Amino acid sequence: MNKTVDKTMNKQTQTNNKTSCCGSCSNVLLNEDKTVDKDVDPALIAQANTQTTQLRIQEMDCPTEEGLIRKKFQQNAQVFDLQFNLMQRTLTVIHQKGALPSIIAAISKLGFNAQVLNEDSNNKDIIATHIAWWPLIIAGLLALASEAVHWFGGANWLSASFAILAVAISGVGTYKKGWLAIRGGNLNINALMSVAVTGALFIGQWPEAAMVMVLFTISELLEAKSLDRARNAITGLLQLTPETVNVQQSSGEWEKTPIEAVALASIVRVNPGERVGLDGEIIAGRSSIDQAPITGESLPIEKTVGDKVFAGTINQSGSFEYKVTATANNTTVARIIHAVEQAQGTKAPTQRFVDKFAQIYTPVVFFIALAVAVIMPLFYQGNWFDWVYKALVILVIACPCALVISTPVTVVSGLAAAARKGILIKGGVYLEQGRNIAWLALDKTGTITHGKPKQTDFIAIDTSQSDHYRQLAASLADRSDHPVSQAISQQAQSDNIALQPVTEFTALLGTGVQGKINNQDYYLGNQRLLSLLTIQNEKLKEQIKNLEQQGKTVVMLTDNNQVLALFAVADTIKEHSKIAIEQLHSMNIKTIMLTGDNQFTAQTIAKQAGIDQAKGEQLPSDKLNVIKQLAKQGCVGMVGDGINDAPALAQADIGFAMGAMGTDTAIETADVALMDDDLTKIASFIKLSKNTHQLLLQNITFALAIKVIFFVLTLMGSATMWMAVFADVGTSLLVVANGLRLLKK
Repeated sequence: MNKTVDKTMNKQTQTNNKTSCCGSCSNVLLNEDKTVDKDVDPALIAQANTQTTQLRIQEMDCPTEEGLIRKKFQQNAQVFDLQFNLMQRTLTVIHQKGALPSIIAAISKLGFNAQVLNEDSNNKDIIATHIAWWPLIIAGLLALASEAVHWFGGANWLSASFAILAVAISGVGTYKKGWLAIRGGNLNINALMSVAVTGALFIGQWPEAAMVMVLFTISELLEAKSLDRARNAITGLLQLTPETVNVQQSSGEWEKTPIEAVALASIVRVNPGERVGLDGEIIAGRSSIDQAPITGESLPIEKTVGDKVFAGTINQSGSFEYKVTATANNTTVARIIHAVEQAQGTKAPTQRFVDKFAQIYTPVVFFIALAVAVIMPLFYQGNWFDWVYKALVILVIACPCALVISTPVTVVSGLAAAARKGILIKGGVYLEQGRNIAWLALDKTGTITHGKPKQTDFIAIDTSQSDHYRQLAASLADRSDHPVSQAISQQAQSDNIALQPVTEFTALLGTGVQGKINNQDYYLGNQRLLSLLTIQNEKLKEQIKNLEQQGKTVVMLTDNNQVLALFAVADTIKEHSKIAIEQLHSMNIKTIMLTGDNQFTAQTIAKQAGIDQAKGEQLPSDKLNVIKQLAKQGCVGMVGDGINDAPALAQADIGFAMGAMGTDTAIETADVALMDDDLTKIASFIKLSKNTHQLLLQNITFALAIKVIFFVLTLMGSATMWMAVFADVGTSLLVVANGLRLLKK
């Protein structure tokens, strides 16, 4: 589905941020830069020798490392493009074939270890922060010893020795990252902390310098651990799938096989209590399956032959066999993970604002601290030592760590919470924008209704030819995948009506189908056929009107000259459609139904569901125009199946696709996919959007307020470096914890 230009740019355009960040906050920066680093001939990229490789770089968790890697490959003719996802610590490189070893070697020279991610083996393991506590314990004891010596009036050299050892043991990583940041022209928390601790050592504040570095390192690791929960909330879904499944061999025997080795069309058996390992279609047996991990449905679903099953779901009772329809790296759960990982690289509006603010904030505060240390002693009372100390405290509280953390953690938690409910959101921009929806347009078939209509009426113009007309109509309908045609075909099968061969079959967009039977042209479609074939029949139009006023969809069988028969088909609304519309109205969201069916049918279905307005006989272009008009009144959402409604879905601010009827298409094309086709999930999505926005405002307000308070306290001489560390790190931990609350929503 082709998105509009503006919408595509919102999804994909990223800026090469020089955002000030810290080791902890950088772990959650969602930055997937898809801009090309140098002028590249598009024809060159399209050459057959181009290869795309994804690398996991565990040490790459900050724009500082990203900048170093970009600079390294700036003039490398073998590298065409670099795409970063700092959240997942992955780098996608588009390069010439055969250049991979030299690329990995170049990254290694920067001090980073690059691991090739094999898409086929699905080795995207959960990222975990590994903590070695014993060096920190030793450093902490040394810092306490330095404090004790100073407290009891011991030798200054002894206190200094303990402090320097403590800083050396606990601060190696901080100094290293700080140096990398300074080299890259960045002022992140590591650079600021390195300067502050070094300054404290120079002015003889030995115990405080040591304890500040130890506390900072410990708190950073604790913070990173807490962030793992947000980072891996989606990736953890991989653990839902079993490592092996029972696969039928060519000999007919069943053998445990790793899911990565299972080929398409293989036959897999699932016993009661087991998890489904791969997506597939049941070919034998029946069971009750818990699909909550994928679709968010609270109750088990009865499955039988012909039904789809998803990897990660739980077989509760019964045994069944299914044919594999997706390999391990292409299952629904794998695509969900991939989609959300891509969404993590799409910055939400609030995050973009915070990043821009941080770019200005940190340098400004740094120069304020410099002014406090150098200028203030010249014009105000107090000795040089006191003002330098205040400047060092300002440096500690200067980093916008909590501010930068607050947005991505909250957004990622919201994306994860939605996925667990069966709502797949393709980016933070849509999660934030959902709260602004003023109009929601909905398709009818498969969205409001079940999309499985049944034939209710048949009227033959020449009753003596009734069986022949039904045979002609069924033959044409059998070649079409439209629900109305399928209803006619299924009724014919039930009545044992034989089909005739159809040649030169053609689908007429928005009208019906055409084909030759016994070298005669026949058409099966809606009222547009009358104008298309220039057929005039007022009595017939009256019959059609009567059927349509009953909420039925009418199709007609015609030849080139006249209408031969009428078929009426009726659909029923889904149980949850009316509830969903009521929920939307309670949120002051107006609704409109757009359908290709006639206006009478549209109004009847809309009235049953409680929808505000209904427009019938809508071609894809008509739906597109309606969305454009509604956009003038505010944010517009569109709900459809992801294929027929593609133009309208693309034009809408947020496109919702019904995932169960076409999971592949929904995940690939929609802004938001409802994995179980439950319209009440839209209200849940909007509520989650509002909760996310509230938490974002809370976190940003709290982080800025703490900075202002401690800045004032520092200038008044009431704040210490210890207090500054606790304030900065404490605020970061609080905003992380607040953002993670969304996982419980």
